[in-house]
Amino acid sequence: MAMKKRSIPLAILFSIITFGIYGIYWFVCLTNDSNTISPDNKTASGGMAILFTIITFGIYGIYWNYKLGQKCEGSGVLYLILSLIGFGFINYILAQSKINNHVA
Repeated sequence: MAMKKRSIPLAILFSIITFGIYGIYWFVCLTNDSNTISPDNKTASGGMAILFTIITFGIYGIYWNYKLGQKCEGSGVLYLILSLIGFGFINYILAQSKINNHVA
């Protein structure tokens, strides 16, 4: 599956309009795209990541944020902190920005 440049404002708007359903799709896309740009630091696929997050009641989601930060920024500490204090949606924005830079 080829990576695609996504508009961050539209992704946020669609997530709000669809009451988070587009956010789930965005999560899957971010996971798959970040695995593509960092194959040596690969994690579960997008679908499996959602499943693991549901099964572990969100604990895998915290780990996912940390790994996403490692794949996109080189260090996952900022992503982990944002996730723990309730600002995990900012991680989506930061990661999509980095992915868009790779696609362009």
